[in-house]
Amino acid sequence: MDTGSRIAALRGQAGLTQEQLAERLFVSRELISKWEHGVRRPDHREAAELARVLGVGISEIIDETELIKEELAECIPEDSGPDGQDIAGMLNLFLPKLRPKARGMFVRRYHFHDTPREIGELFGAGEAYVRTVLSRARRKLKKYLKEHAGK
Repeated sequence: MDTGSRIAALRGQAGLTQEQLAERLFVSRELISKWEHGVRRPDHREAAELARVLGVGISEIIDETELIKEELAECIPEDSGPDGQDIAGMLNLFLPKLRPKARGMFVRRYHFHDTPREIGELFGAGEAYVRTVLSRARRKLKKYLKEHAGK
């Protein structure tokens, strides 16, 4: 079941209309509709709030593995087209360029599939800090892949 279908089913189980759910989340009904129809996906913060309002765990809203794949897919430049082996090799060259803490967080997220909260607990940092570090690392990775694709 995809994310949108899960949201629609959980909303139905909670006995809420799209309008009622939107009011509780302080978003538009149109956004709820877009989530449910797969036009948009809630980001991690939105999914966490959605889970809280619906009284379920975040894993019932969004599959963490899907989210991780999407995060990394955004790093691959559209015009580069490197294959999986090329990317793995470039990752091995890229990771030492990150500071040790950022490298550790990156590996915990994208190799071990830890959540930002779990990573924060391991590194003694807040979830927002972890998200910022990972976002910056992904931007650096995207730039690195773009510069080194085809070499």
